[in-house]
Amino acid sequence: MNVASRFSLERRGGTRSIACVPVMPGIFFEPSDRRAFLKTAILGGTALAVNGCRSSVPRASTSPRRDPTLHLALISDTHVPGDRVSGSRGFNPWENLKRTVPEIAAVRPQAVIHNGDAARLEGLVPDYAEVRTLLQPIAAFAPIYIGLGNHDDRANFKKVFTSTGGRPANVKDKHILVIDEEALRFIMLDSLLYTNKVAGLLGKEQRAWLTEFLATTVDKPIVIFVHHTLGDGDGDLLDARHLFEIIKPHPQVKAIFYGHSHQWSITERQGVKLINLPAVGYNFADKEPVGWVDARFNSKGVDLTLRAFAGNTIDNLKIHQIRWA
Repeated sequence: MNVASRFSLERRGGTRSIACVPVMPGIFFEPSDRRAFLKTAILGGTALAVNGCRSSVPRASTSPRRDPTLHLALISDTHVPGDRVSGSRGFNPWENLKRTVPEIAAVRPQAVIHNGDAARLEGLVPDYAEVRTLLQPIAAFAPIYIGLGNHDDRANFKKVFTSTGGRPANVKDKHILVIDEEALRFIMLDSLLYTNKVAGLLGKEQRAWLTEFLATTVDKPIVIFVHHTLGDGDGDLLDARHLFEIIKPHPQVKAIFYGHSHQWSITERQGVKLINLPAVGYNFADKEPVGWVDARFNSKGVDLTLRAFAGNTIDNLKIHQIRWA
């Protein structure tokens, strides 16, 4: 189990409770000074608030309740090769992630979400080894949550990212992550169907889990992450229609972030904001950016800043203000 998920004080009688983020499908978090981190966490007691782990105990205050901001870096489709040179359309994904990491580290996000296709094509162990090495400077100060896309391989992923843990969603062969924050909740779904084939699928069991989960979690806005695109094509999420049927009666679901198409777009469907994240590895068309997204969430919406370093960079640093309340 990684250090971000080790601290839990259960409520027994008058004892307060601190619940850290469950860490599936993958979390990579290796503080550079573990001893200092542990000491700080222990001394902090119930005030613990380190890299995405927040105390759930409200503090007495006479001031108006603030709407906390959560700063995340969002990346997708890194497609990092084990040989460091394989690429597409003249792009070198290994070099692209190498140059992206210092940019992310410079803005010091509270966490990073990788929305799938970490590996080049077949989800090989050397691919993940390179991903892990490249992400190390960020993992030294913030958790990195890694979802699975169609170019990932579950077994190989787990061989390299061994520090997965937290409570499972009890969905066979699917890895689901729930990140609870003070102002909102994130759900990372698993749309991996076959490695190195285009289409994705949540599947009946994962859809049943999501249906039950949404019915019992109505206390704060929810943002969903899933790798695959949400159309009705053969290469999209094959049960996207079912996904929208599931979330339709739940107004707490405010947005869905996805990747897969290597495009950057912001649209809306049945009142839910849809954000297609650009690829870090390479684009499929010259009109699309290559880069990542700096995101600042609160309960009322999110400000998204495109950080495009290649491809179409015309909108680099452009801020999109999305409001759902």
